[in-house]
Amino acid sequence: MRIAYLLNTYPMTSTTFIRREIEALEADGVAVRRFAIRPWPHALVDPRDVADQARVHYLLSGNAAGLARALARQALLGPLALLRGLWLAARLARAGGGLVRHAAYLLEAVYLLAQLRTAGIEHVHAHFSSNAAAVALLARRMGGPSYSFTAHGPDEFLTAAADGLSLKLADAAFVVAISDFCRGELLRLGGAEHRDKIAVARCGLDLAEFVPAGPPAAADRDVVCVGRLCPQKGQALLPAAAAALRGTVPPFRLILIGDGESRAEIEAAIARHGVADLVSLAGWRSNPEVRAAIAGARALVLPSFAEGLPIVLLEALALERPVVTTTVAGIPELVDAGCGRIVPPGDVGALTGALRDILLADPETLAAMGRTGRARVARHHDLRDLSATLRGLLAAAVAPGPRVPADAAPAKARAAEAAVAADA
Repeated sequence: MRIAYLLNTYPMTSTTFIRREIEALEADGVAVRRFAIRPWPHALVDPRDVADQARVHYLLSGNAAGLARALARQALLGPLALLRGLWLAARLARAGGGLVRHAAYLLEAVYLLAQLRTAGIEHVHAHFSSNAAAVALLARRMGGPSYSFTAHGPDEFLTAAADGLSLKLADAAFVVAISDFCRGELLRLGGAEHRDKIAVARCGLDLAEFVPAGPPAAADRDVVCVGRLCPQKGQALLPAAAAALRGTVPPFRLILIGDGESRAEIEAAIARHGVADLVSLAGWRSNPEVRAAIAGARALVLPSFAEGLPIVLLEALALERPVVTTTVAGIPELVDAGCGRIVPPGDVGALTGALRDILLADPETLAAMGRTGRARVARHHDLRDLSATLRGLLAAAVAPGPRVPADAAPAKARAAEAAVAADA
């Protein structure tokens, strides 16, 4: 089975989970070609991301001549297909985003289509339902292979109408939702008539990479926050919470790993609340460094306002560290009082109280939370299970004959594999 993964920007420091997903499929015998519309303009800090970047074929980024040649060839050899793509691009543009944007998507789709044909790609899978899914849809309408996409939220749900989500759902072979909440949003925005092609496949971890370091010692009171510094993740609330905790708990530190557009706002909040001795910004770190920081901490905090289902929560729980986070999107499907604390977004008082509970908890309580969290990740977020589900969906998508419901696709693929084994 030869498939392509298509991303808007890849790799980034926040797309480690996609790299792991691709690597798991490859380990299971699926040939995966990596395509992205553009490279990330910042330096990558993880060596595995750096290595993976060399395997990505970029549609843009110094490729003007290649795009022009692909367009001329398509106009000469497949003018009717190009007209179909042009008509669909105009239809998507009317929904929102404008003609220029969708003309660019059409040009990218023409170039991608040529690359897919050369490589013998049987199916394209995109992550997120925005730019990359639009390019995959246009390539499909011009005679390209079937496609699918994984929806995460939350931003893509805010622009669903303008992005033509219903059209993408209608033409997709299947759609992956990363949580029950995400599936509900897809049904609400795209229409319940597509329910049979939407499968919940939760993001996964290779648990062998996340070996628990044992419960934290009573004196260990570092709390880490990992993620892009941005308004959606709410890190600007942490200095106020740290100031409220001062003097009510033993000495502690809040360490923020990551960087982004909210850095200046967070630095100003640290100065305003006088907590430079309690809150520090560590910048981006490699995956091994992040794992080590979480394993060496008492807990992880992520006070988000808007999320899909943050991978770093899975990582902390897999390392048997409790988490403090918010009742946003798919997070309550993972986190409860058994493995941490979950509070309303934006409630500094509740956030402060939850952090106080964790900072005052005895090692036995923390250890019990950690065991519960790891067991939950093992049960619902094992990367091997995700790979098996995706492999089944992909096999059903490329198999000849009518499409089957997404929930039945893995079973169909397993039956086909068993039949092949029986004949061998």
